[in-house]
Amino acid sequence: MPRTTDPTPPPPPARPHPLRPHPLGPFPFHPFPLRSDGSGLVAEIEAYLASLPAPASAPGPYVCPYGRTVRPWSAGHPEPRATLLDRVLRRPARPVPVTAADHLRLASRYIGVHGWLQGAMWDEGGRVCLLGAQAAVLAHGYGTPATVRAARVQLMEVLHGTGRPARSPDEFNDRPTTREGDVHLLLDRAAARAARLGL
Repeated sequence: MPRTTDPTPPPPPARPHPLRPHPLGPFPFHPFPLRSDGSGLVAEIEAYLASLPAPASAPGPYVCPYGRTVRPWSAGHPEPRATLLDRVLRRPARPVPVTAADHLRLASRYIGVHGWLQGAMWDEGGRVCLLGAQAAVLAHGYGTPATVRAARVQLMEVLHGTGRPARSPDEFNDRPTTREGDVHLLLDRAAARAARLGL
């Protein structure tokens, strides 16, 4: 078979394109050469972090410069409101239902706001004893007499359970060795016990 020759010459070899300069200039010199395992990058980051200045002091919690808003002792519970029928019949508003645990917490908060007293239910300055605080919570429309009775049973249970037998919580309140903190602790423990029992 006759051999044919192609009249078109082969194309010339492709010329490599020239590299364009980087718009940000040449890359900076790295003092730590990068390795394939990435340890060079880790060393570079550690060296950078070590060069940063140490903080002057540990930051403390933020404190508002304007102080705190005074909360009423009954915060978290709605105020008793007289209905139209209550106003027509000139009767007090229905009491706000609270548990025995809530009653004990409210009594502790009432003492904390108005002050604590021994030997009397209340005085001219508004201070109250334990019984006076319970009476004040009831008089402000929180709970019923049954709530107060259940709360006082829990107070007696805590007194006897902690080795401080007394004829009543009021006798414990008026003891010469009792302090206001003891009364708050008693109310807190009784409230926790009442909450565990679902009272």
